Amino acid sequence: MTDQRRGLYPEIEPYETGMLDVGEGHSLYYERVGTPGAKPAVFLHGGPGGGMSPDHRRQWDPELYNVLLFDQRGCGKSLPFAEIEDNDTWRIVADVERLREMCGHDKWQVFGGSWGATLALAYAETHPDRTSELVLRGVFLARQTEKDWLYTYGASEIMAEQWDQFTGLIPEDERGDLVKAYYKRLTSDDEDTRLAAAREWSLWEGNVATLLPDPALLDTFAHPAKAVPFARICAKFFLEDFFLEEAQLLSNVSALAGIPGIIVQGRHDICTPPTSAWALKKAWPEADLWIVDDAGHSAAEAGIIDGLVRATDKLAGKQA
Repeated sequence: MTDQRRGLYPEIEPYETGMLDVGEGHSLYYERVGTPGAKPAVFLHGGPGGGMSPDHRRQWDPELYNVLLFDQRGCGKSLPFAEIEDNDTWRIVADVERLREMCGHDKWQVFGGSWGATLALAYAETHPDRTSELVLRGVFLARQTEKDWLYTYGASEIMAEQWDQFTGLIPEDERGDLVKAYYKRLTSDDEDTRLAAAREWSLWEGNVATLLPDPALLDTFAHPAKAVPFARICAKFFLEDFFLEEAQLLSNVSALAGIPGIIVQGRHDICTPPTSAWALKKAWPEADLWIVDDAGHSAAEAGIIDGLVRATDKLAGKQA
C-alpha cells in the first residue's frame, strides 16, 4: 500500500435510473452506475432516513463494478416522502432482495456505512448466499449501549455545547427519554413543531459525524429536504430498537462464515465509537479491520474515503 491517500473516482452519471414499486404504498428510487456485466455491488446509505448523494456513486472503479444505489423507504426521491408507516429493518432487507432480483445478480458486494452497515449485516446474515463480500464503515450494531451513547450519555460529554442545543428543545420533564420526546414532536400535527424538531435532531447527528467541524455538511443536515425524512425515520427506528433483538447482529454473526469483509473505522468516531467495529471483528475473523487514526464517522473525511476506495479496489482484485 502506498502512502498517498486515494480520493473518490471521478463524477459519474447513472446509466439507468428508475422507480421500483415494493408494495405497501412504497416506491423506491434507484440508480445504476459503472459497467453493466462487471462486478455487482449495492450501496446502503446511512440514517436511517439519510438518502444518497452523487458522491456515493464514486466509491468504486466504474470499469470494474456495476453498482446499484437506492433511496430507502421514505428517503430522498423514494415515495412517499418521509413515510414511517410500513418502514422497518426487515422490510428494507426484503427491498434489497427485490432490487437484486430486478438486476438479475446471483450475489453482490454489500456496502454500507453507519446505519447502512447495520442494514448490510442484517441483509448478509439473512441472505449469506447472496452476499459476495461486505464493506462496512462506522459500524453500528444497534445494541443498547450504542443507542444510549448517542441519545443518553456518552457523545453528550464530548459534544457538550451541541448536546445542550439538542436537548434544549425538550422541556426538562421530558428529557428522561429524548427519543420519545422528539418522536412525539416529529409526528405532531403542527408543521412548525415538526420542522423545528427535525432540524435539531438532524443537526445533532451532523455535529457528531465529523472529527472537525464541517459547516457545509451542517447546512445540508439543517435543510428540511434532508432533516425531515432523516429525523422522522431515525427517531422511529431508535424508538423501536431498530426492529432487532438485543445484540442480534453479533449473536447471528456465524452466518457470515466464509464471507470476506473490510471494516473501515474512524478512531475518533463520536457517532459510532470503534468498540462496535472491534466486537464485530473479534466475532467475524474473516473481516479485516482498518482503523483510520485521524478520522471520525463521516464518509466524506479524507482517511475514510481512502479506506473505502482501497477496500473496493482490493475486493475487485485491483492493486492498491
